Amino acid sequence: MSGIYIHIPFCKQACHYCDFHFSTSMKKKEEMVLAIAKEIRMRKNEFEDEIVETIYFGGGTPSVLENSELQLLIDTVYENYKVAENPEITLEANPDDLSKERIFELSKSLINRLSIGIQSFFEEDLKLMNRAHNSAEAKNCLAEATKYFDNISLDLIYGIPGMTDEMWKQNIETALSFGIPHISSYALTVEPKTALKKLIDTGKIAEPQDEVASNHFMILVEMLQKNNFIHYELSNFGKENYFSKNNSAYWLGKKYIGVGPSAHSYDGEKRGWNVANNALYIKSIQDNALPIETEILSKSDRYNEYIMTGLRTIWGVSLERIKDEFGTEYLDYLKQQAQKFLNDELLYIADNILRPTQKGKFLTDGIASDLFYLNLK
Repeated sequence: MSGIYIHIPFCKQACHYCDFHFSTSMKKKEEMVLAIAKEIRMRKNEFEDEIVETIYFGGGTPSVLENSELQLLIDTVYENYKVAENPEITLEANPDDLSKERIFELSKSLINRLSIGIQSFFEEDLKLMNRAHNSAEAKNCLAEATKYFDNISLDLIYGIPGMTDEMWKQNIETALSFGIPHISSYALTVEPKTALKKLIDTGKIAEPQDEVASNHFMILVEMLQKNNFIHYELSNFGKENYFSKNNSAYWLGKKYIGVGPSAHSYDGEKRGWNVANNALYIKSIQDNALPIETEILSKSDRYNEYIMTGLRTIWGVSLERIKDEFGTEYLDYLKQQAQKFLNDELLYIADNILRPTQKGKFLTDGIASDLFYLNLK
């Protein structure tokens, strides 16, 4: 299995917390779509022996593209790659782009999964984050989308300054009321060089509190598990048969090609990333040059990536795989580094698989960094 990720680097307005690559100017949108289509064609040899099972439109805000532009990119994939019979084709979308007419049009396309950036159903949260939609648009688009799409995911953000436990519970209950089968949820994080960082530094917005975020995370896990969601990755919850195939492939180390500015690619041995500049990206593609940098992953790089992704998922870290793929030196190191977390009941081992406990889940990224091997090649 392999996938194609398509980065659409445009947004109507900048969310205060976002540090992804995007532009709020749509002047180069048409040129960009043609350049992305050309990059898809230019890289077809990379997947000569692969079957594409997922196509994912991320960003940015892919729903700012016209349906005809999305279709052009999908057609280009089909014309140049071997595509599975029933691929998962996901469109990230914002509620303000999902009118009744737009949802109906999308339902007639090959797109069969929507990932909708709700973030919160409270006006004060949406204004704090500078989202382009309001609460009514969020609810209306979900009511309409569920008429035509079975496979829908929505994003929610917790740990927002001023968000009480009761408000967070209401957000989750509102999401559940629409019968959505997949929820991705993230703590509000303060990234450097974002508007949120500046607003916090100038005292206009309070800094998010880890204790609040941790409590919200526990509420989230408990409520969703009670509603038959499987917590299959740290930030992702899906009902049975509704896990994101695209994201699961990343976490399980499958190959993928990322097209568009700033998009990343991975083939099992090396990682690549495109230039994060719209004008440079377009010019490079027009000049028939791929604007990509690559690095060959060392043994310790691959080990560290497996630790990070494995601990975040229900599949955990296989001690047998560590031994077979990386050797006894890595396995002994892992066991040694993990012991303190095992003692503190933040990690446990069952069936030769290392996983975080319920108590350890929120701390997964920090735990993983302590298990990284930094010295081996």
